[in-house]
Amino acid sequence: MEIKERLNSTVKKIKTIRINKRVSQMELSLRSNLSQSFIANIEKGKKQPSVLTLIKIADALGVNPQDFFPETAKYSSKEQAKEKIHQLLELF
Repeated sequence: MEIKERLNSTVKKIKTIRINKRVSQMELSLRSNLSQSFIANIEKGKKQPSVLTLIKIADALGVNPQDFFPETAKYSSKEQAKEKIHQLLELF
């Protein structure tokens, strides 16, 4: 999977989790202390979230940041998943 595809997959996962939890962009904005327009731009793929931003969004949604990386589900061990997450976070 290419870098751009991984980023697209990650931002789609953020939006899916937000919608499944019935959280509006505005509510996520308030919870995460990020602007609503910034969140919208992340979800549209116009902005690339930093690691700190991913952590803020995850905390605001009550999930683990690794939940934004569906690729990690295919790894058999926690160590393999952690290594993959570390590699993906370096991309951001």
